Amino acid sequence: MIAQNKRARYDYHIVDTFEAGLVLTGTEVKSLRQGRASIVDGYAYVQGGEAWVDNLHIPEYAQGTWTNHSVRRKRKLLLHKAEIEKLSSKTKETGHTIVPLALYFKDGRAKLEIALAKGKKEYDKRQTLLEKQSRREAERAISAARRRQQSRGRG
Repeated sequence: MIAQNKRARYDYHIVDTFEAGLVLTGTEVKSLRQGRASIVDGYAYVQGGEAWVDNLHIPEYAQGTWTNHSVRRKRKLLLHKAEIEKLSSKTKETGHTIVPLALYFKDGRAKLEIALAKGKKEYDKRQTLLEKQSRREAERAISAARRRQQSRGRG
């Protein structure tokens, strides 16, 4: 795992996820192998029958020379035609967008997990936080009860 967009799951309802390959230059791959990237500001879109991701921050490779890449250039996503058509038709619907979720290496190739997502309203975000807090409290109560039970069994 190189980079994750944890904020995406908070800000959006994830409808569907896709694994896409990335068209990268050599210095971008070397920079990614050092574990340096940020996908928080990134977004994807379909243009001319091709999928693109923009604003993905891959810092310049330290040992790179004049062949170094620009940091926030748009990069092509490698997806099947049917997946691109599905993304294209869904993003034309109101409220749907494509957000990057994770950037990682799989079998030596850089992959970007993207999601077809629908924006959450403010009350949805509050509801998500409440569910998370209640889940945490329940887990704490269960673990406390287990600890009490174990200490009684020893005494």
